[in-house]
Amino acid sequence: MTKKATEGLSIGEVAKRSGVSVPTIRFYESKGLIGEASRTVGGSRTFPRHVLRRVSMIRLGVQFGIPLAEIKDIFESLPTDRPPTRADWQRISTAWNAEVDERIATLTRMRDKLSDCIGCGCLSLGTCSLLNPGDALAVEGPGPQRVLTAE
Repeated sequence: MTKKATEGLSIGEVAKRSGVSVPTIRFYESKGLIGEASRTVGGSRTFPRHVLRRVSMIRLGVQFGIPLAEIKDIFESLPTDRPPTRADWQRISTAWNAEVDERIATLTRMRDKLSDCIGCGCLSLGTCSLLNPGDALAVEGPGPQRVLTAE
């Protein structure tokens, strides 16, 4: 027997259906990412079924490297009484596109430069004296400057 679409899901059901652990669901709830669960008379958490879409969107955002704080900011524009719609997702994904594109560009630069230099100006590799003579990249700032900046 299946639950009616209007019935809530237990925290265990949400975890099982969404592919995340129960502690993760509790964490998302504590951070305000999925709304607050209702409580049964016995004190158990129950969530509306549409929380599954929010958890899916969180998982996608995290996989894209979007920080949870940014996911929360975007979620604040969503109604809490219904599932996100296709239009909601379109708006969110559009907002994430620039950040994802920048991450792709950074990873591509890292991949392309990884084999010949770690890009930090530390002169620890034999080729650094050729690619960064006199530690010239130090004026660009700390860290892997050849990787962090587009050439």
